[in-house]
Amino acid sequence: MRLLAIAMTNLLAVLPTMAAAEFPSSFSAAKRLAEQEIYYDQDLTFYCQCNFDVEEGPELASCGYEVRKQPKRANRIEWEHIVPAFDLGRQFRCWQEGGRDNCRSTNPTFRRAEADLHNLVPTIGEVNGDRSNMRYGMVAGLDAYQYGQCQAQVSFEEDAFEPPARVRGDIARTYWYMRDVYNVRISRQQQQLFTAWANMDPVDSWERERNRRIMVVQGNGNPYVSDDSIPAAPAQPTEPESSLFSCSPRKTCGTMASCEEAMFHLQQCGNGRLDRDNDGIPCESICR
Repeated sequence: MRLLAIAMTNLLAVLPTMAAAEFPSSFSAAKRLAEQEIYYDQDLTFYCQCNFDVEEGPELASCGYEVRKQPKRANRIEWEHIVPAFDLGRQFRCWQEGGRDNCRSTNPTFRRAEADLHNLVPTIGEVNGDRSNMRYGMVAGLDAYQYGQCQAQVSFEEDAFEPPARVRGDIARTYWYMRDVYNVRISRQQQQLFTAWANMDPVDSWERERNRRIMVVQGNGNPYVSDDSIPAAPAQPTEPESSLFSCSPRKTCGTMASCEEAMFHLQQCGNGRLDRDNDGIPCESICR
């Protein structure tokens, strides 16, 4: 009876907070909430495990980080979207007609997705800038760069970013959540990769606690974290079995046989380099 009474007391203490929970009103508001309500007692960056303070930036020496090219940006903390804003916005006409700023001002669904706390993690600014809207994957290119002892690699040749093994499951579960809530598309190739990552990197104690805190602040949780669910197949149609196209190998506009193939590589494979001006139209020399 005593344990039941304690449990009821704890539940009653949380209920008023849950009742007041709501989505952040903007990306700026989400960053403040992430700092103050979610990561207030956490001091390690997502990819590199560098000690950090949001105001003072990361301690690069604490994780053996080596700056690739941008020392100024490397010395600040940024809140990265695991699912890039580009992937959130390109499905909307507002993005095609005016990009991110236009979607922010005209599309409530985009604003909600951009501010979703489940999709935000603290990262070294240079890493966030390098990754941009690259797809996640295993990097094999000769140009692959690893940030010193930080177990993350980027390949501009392959347009791919390889995260450390310890957060790959976190990334997969975030993508599945964003797919279910905002209809973010995942190719069959990436779905297979994410399933493998989630199996190799199961939910840990901090991922559970982060999910709990976001649920209190924002009002919803990620079921793939709370239920440890790993879907055998995507919940939405992705690359059809009869498709004539494939995500491998990665292609440039000059090697595309048609606009349909270019659109497939942009939308299904996440090859953002085909759409340099981020207007949702790849390889404009053939997709006019």
